Amino acid sequence: MTIEFDDRPSESPLIDRVWRCRSDAVDQMTSIATAHWTLVVWRDRGDWRVAVQGPETAAAAAPVPPETEFVGIRLALGTAIEQIPTERLVDAGAEFAPASRGSMRILGNTLPLLTFDDAEALAERLLRDGVIVRDTMVSDVLRGWSPDVTTRTIRRHFVSATGLTPGSIRQIERAREAAMLIRTGAPIADVANDLGYYDQPHLSRSLNRFIGHTAMELRNGTSGQLSVLYKT
Repeated sequence: MTIEFDDRPSESPLIDRVWRCRSDAVDQMTSIATAHWTLVVWRDRGDWRVAVQGPETAAAAAPVPPETEFVGIRLALGTAIEQIPTERLVDAGAEFAPASRGSMRILGNTLPLLTFDDAEALAERLLRDGVIVRDTMVSDVLRGWSPDVTTRTIRRHFVSATGLTPGSIRQIERAREAAMLIRTGAPIADVANDLGYYDQPHLSRSLNRFIGHTAMELRNGTSGQLSVLYKT
């Protein structure tokens, strides 16, 4: 059995992706690297719990509690939790008070419980209440804009908003795209060339680090259960 993820894009500038899933007979999955922060709620033995997960700079094995429902918001790059220093959440997370009666408390703010369909409204509320903040320079630079500031200033904005440098983010996102292309049947040599890897060994090292599996494991479907991976 596998965990079936249901995910969707969002038109909100605060959100990259909204996802949900339910665990079954899987007790472990590979949590692949991500440059994004994620707000997630899950129901464990009838009680809803709430946490934020920071960027993950490498793939790691993650336990999966049985018969548990999850709903998550993958925040857009440049969007982060205001009151938690970014460096504290790189490769880490923070759990908040358990949800109660359909509401949750995050850093002193009482908010509606996150749902798959109402993620955008919750994100706007989080921004309005100052729980999350958005650095537009990060998203603009990632779209190709060249601001009239120094490279050091751009790097400072990225590290402050994401906990990662621009180079680290690009490496992670490129590996995720490579993994998706290989899983959908693209020739491995073409993926390496099209995404700018030096050669196939360079691609392999990147996949091992950020995805936790080789190109052949991804191609043959023997990589096991992965966390949320979708076409960018």
